[in-house]
Amino acid sequence: MANSKSEHPGIEEITAAVDFLVSRGVEAPVAAIVLGTGLGRLVDYIEDKVVIEYEDIPHFPVSTVEFHSGKLISGTLESVPVVAMQGRFHYYEGYSFQRITFPVRVLKGLGAQQLFLSNAAGGMNPAFKKGDLMLLDDHINLLPGNPLTGKNLDALGPRFPDMSAPYDAALNTQILAAAKKENVPMHKGVYVAVSGPCLETRAEYRFLRIIGADAVGMSTVPEVIVANHMGLPCAAISVITDECDPENLQPVNIEEIIKVAGVAEEKLIAIMRNVMRTMER
Repeated sequence: MANSKSEHPGIEEITAAVDFLVSRGVEAPVAAIVLGTGLGRLVDYIEDKVVIEYEDIPHFPVSTVEFHSGKLISGTLESVPVVAMQGRFHYYEGYSFQRITFPVRVLKGLGAQQLFLSNAAGGMNPAFKKGDLMLLDDHINLLPGNPLTGKNLDALGPRFPDMSAPYDAALNTQILAAAKKENVPMHKGVYVAVSGPCLETRAEYRFLRIIGADAVGMSTVPEVIVANHMGLPCAAISVITDECDPENLQPVNIEEIIKVAGVAEEKLIAIMRNVMRTMER
C-alpha cells in the first residue's frame, strides 16, 4: 500500500488509519503497549491475535531498526483487550516528531485508555546495573524538537498542555505493586532523551548526570508528550542495558545490549502480565 506521509499528519490521516485497523478486526483496546529495543516477546502472551504490518497501515511510518519488528498486534493479554506495537520509531531514523508520534494518536483514536511504554536505556545512576528496570518518574527532553510544534490539533488537546506530572501516578503505583508481587526490583528515576544514533561521550554522561538524569535513551519522550496532550494516562519502564560510568566507560557492543534487554525482558513480561490481571475494566 502506498502511504502518504506528510510531516504533520492531521485528523484525516489519524481517522484513516483508525478506520483501516477497525476494518481489519482491531477492537477498542483497554491498554496500548509500545515495545522498544529487544522487548518484543510480550506479544507471545497475547491471545486471539490480529497481526498487521506497519507498512500496510495508512500513513504509518515503517521501522528501519533491525531489532524492531514493525508489527501492530491486537488481542487480549490476561483477558484485557490490548493493542501492542512491536517496534517504535526514532528521530535518528529521519522521521519528524509528528510522524514518530502518529501511532500514539492512532492508539488513542482506537479507544486506548492507558498507554504503557518500554525502552532500552543506558544507566548513569551508579546504583543501576545491567538488566535492572527503572520506572520513569520524570524526563528531560534533549531531543532537537517537540511533536506539538506547528498547528495545534485542537480536537485532540490544548495548545499548551501541562507536563508537571507526565507519568500517571496511579499507573506507576500499579506497576510498583506488580513488581513487588513478582519479586522484581524496580528503580524509579529520570529518563533523558537524546537524538542518537551515536552513544554518549564521557563528558556527555557527566553532563547528563549533573542535570539530573538517571538513564539515557533515544525514544519515549515524544510519545509521552503526545499522550499527555491527548489526556491519555501513560507509564514507562526502562531496561538498563549498559552501565554508563564515565570514569570506567567501556566500548558498547550493540549485540550485547540486545542480549541484556532480552534477558531482562522476562522480568518486564511478568510485571506487565500482573498489571493486566489487576487492571480495572
